Amino acid sequence: MTDQHPPVQTEDELRKRKIRSFVRREGRLTKGQEKALAEQWPVMGLEFSGRLLDLDAVFGRSAPRVLEIGFGMGASLVEMARAAPEQDFIGIEVHTPGVGACLMAAAEAGLTNLRVMCHDAVEVFEQMLPEQSLDRVQLFFPDPWHKKRHHKRRIVQPAFVEMVRSKLRIGGEFHMATDWENYAEHMLEIMQAAPGYANAAPEGDYMPRPDYRPLTKFEQRGHRLGHGVWDLIFTRTA
Repeated sequence: MTDQHPPVQTEDELRKRKIRSFVRREGRLTKGQEKALAEQWPVMGLEFSGRLLDLDAVFGRSAPRVLEIGFGMGASLVEMARAAPEQDFIGIEVHTPGVGACLMAAAEAGLTNLRVMCHDAVEVFEQMLPEQSLDRVQLFFPDPWHKKRHHKRRIVQPAFVEMVRSKLRIGGEFHMATDWENYAEHMLEIMQAAPGYANAAPEGDYMPRPDYRPLTKFEQRGHRLGHGVWDLIFTRTA
């Protein structure tokens, strides 16, 4: 199905539109991604329904739950799920080829502890996730919207982090990572002001990359070029 140009909107209508933190890019599916979507979606895919999920029923067990927002092509998410079979993982991504690539890798790894969704994460949080159902929420390398006039599109904002907090159990963690120092500072400022969170960093700022977060090829290249990466981990306290 080809995209159609939307009708011209008035300034008023544009103001009322929901600000999105992502740009939906369908992209072209490879044969492997197409096959994985056809074969693995019925097994690992979760359809958006607008109804609360019963996560114990979804995974067939009760276990610690980790949810990642925007997993890209899914390589690090699959690696985390493979390395921690005692935990359950949910990934949300709006880019269809990324979902296909993730399903392909998950099937090759024989994973049973991973489920994926292809939908806007904010709507999933608002409508499908029970309160205090997650042990960790991960947001790795979100779009930095580096131009100042676009900063309002950054996903880490007060209302969003409050929504994340409500889905974390007490003691659960919100883990963010970015390679944009300005965005790291923005995240830190928002999180320090957010009620019900405590910074896990002893110095009250950033954390070393935890062992459970795989080093991406992109990051390895960045390290060689002397680029920084900032990890922030905040614990739900109330």
